[in-house]
Amino acid sequence: MRLEILGPLDLYDSWGELVEVTGVKQRALLATLAVRAGQVVSAERLIAEVWGEHPPANSANALQAHIRRLRKVVEVASGEPDRIVTRPSGYLLHLRPGETDAAEFLAQAGRAKEIAVAAPGAAIPLLRGALRLWRGPALEGSVTGDVCAREAVALEEHRLTTLESLYDASLREGRHAEVVGELTETTAGNPMRERFYEQLMVALARSGRQSDALAVYDRARHRLLHELGVEPGPALRARARSLRSDRAPEAAEVHARDVADTVDLSRELAELQQRLETLAERQEVLLRSLHERGHQQADQRGK
Repeated sequence: MRLEILGPLDLYDSWGELVEVTGVKQRALLATLAVRAGQVVSAERLIAEVWGEHPPANSANALQAHIRRLRKVVEVASGEPDRIVTRPSGYLLHLRPGETDAAEFLAQAGRAKEIAVAAPGAAIPLLRGALRLWRGPALEGSVTGDVCAREAVALEEHRLTTLESLYDASLREGRHAEVVGELTETTAGNPMRERFYEQLMVALARSGRQSDALAVYDRARHRLLHELGVEPGPALRARARSLRSDRAPEAAEVHARDVADTVDLSRELAELQQRLETLAERQEVLLRSLHERGHQQADQRGK
């Protein structure tokens, strides 16, 4: 059996055949059990995930009916009857190591990041292989509650840090020209992620494009001020200062962050606090957006 959640939720049997999970509620139920695999999920939590703020009057019976149908689906995929078990406090889904693309991604990315410390060239294909497991936003179309929404946000953060590791390794290997295009697209898709801007500036500078690198900083600063009301962080500002002073780009590891030369520490801490608060607010907006989008998709697909 294979359960894929790095994109729309898909379930496959042992022969690689797609097993259909019909209905938004069935998919939301399977998604919730999957992201809490090996743990008991209470009936109350499952009801909240599946029906949100408007559960049916007979929600306990409705949940049991959905569990019965989902058990049959998972049994078809796994060939085993007891993958979803009932406990006094709720329900539990048994998944083996490697049965989800998310577990495979996290394991492969983790190994690659360890290898990258001493052998960035060897880590690059492993990092790219891990990232190829993604087919779209995590749990796309199955996010109707907080559990799945928070898991989707956490998985997306892992994807972004893996991208950062890939670009770090590529720059350390001198492959700056190869990643300029990728980083340009990545910064456009993640405009609040300062690390990507910094990596793009390094890639451009090492390609002999100092003015383009500084233009990236100017765009990043404008975006951050316009969207968040904050200046770029110390690492990005230090990178811009380095380029403006016409120093050669550092030959050391790209991930070794520059710290602002002699800055007022209290001002930096105040800025950091403001940035953290703003980013926390943006995460809440994202969670609400995922939650609302899940319910909109549920309404469009029907009951």
